[in-house]
Amino acid sequence: MNQPDETTHFGFREVPLGDKQTLVNDVFRSVASRYDLMNDLMSVGLHRVWKDLMINALNPPRSDAPFALLDVAGGTGDIAFRAAKAAGSGFQATVCDINSDMLAVGRERATSRHLDDRVSFVEGNAEKLDFGNGAFDAYTIAFGIRNVPQIDRALSEAFRVLKPGSRFLCLEFSAVDVPGLDRIYDLFSFKVIPPLGRAVTGDADSYQYLVESIRKFPKPGAFADMIRAAGFSRVSWQSFSGGIVALHSGWRL
Repeated sequence: MNQPDETTHFGFREVPLGDKQTLVNDVFRSVASRYDLMNDLMSVGLHRVWKDLMINALNPPRSDAPFALLDVAGGTGDIAFRAAKAAGSGFQATVCDINSDMLAVGRERATSRHLDDRVSFVEGNAEKLDFGNGAFDAYTIAFGIRNVPQIDRALSEAFRVLKPGSRFLCLEFSAVDVPGLDRIYDLFSFKVIPPLGRAVTGDADSYQYLVESIRKFPKPGAFADMIRAAGFSRVSWQSFSGGIVALHSGWRL
């Protein structure tokens, strides 16, 4: 007897596990050129504050001490550029993203910012990273892990490529925990963001998926348990903006 195919969620839809990555790739291929503009519009600029808080937590050395950052699912380079600006001359970032269109945007931005000697871009899958064990001093992923079909595999890979004593940081949308704000947030998410996506990028469906994917992502406590299960220690999280986002942290000790 044939075993049924394993399934996962693509937004609110249940899809075969093997199909999710292709569907996610199509989303980001469609929105790549306007991705950062839409982030500004959707978050009313708050994504910049959240990302700066992530960089503050990362706290890369401001000296010439070598420091290798792996930023996963960060194709446009936003996190890597912020980290490079905060760090000293020993800093190097590798941006790994599965989507070539997002990477193309990032490479162009790196050149225009004169950061192409400190930030490199590699096409790769978070579930199967093409890097050696203990290759990096830090791993960051911002608003990307909820799009990974098998999150547990991505977390295990994060643990593998980090050196002992290194840190994992994940910035991700979370569960609003302020009464009243949750209703406003839902209204904005489902009634404003998809039409806004249509107006700015010509694609409402991709942004419908993105807001649905936020609702399907594990709550902070459950995600913290997944980080621990991957081997990380001193796992914690901080909620920002009434729970709209959370910054998760874990250490490879």
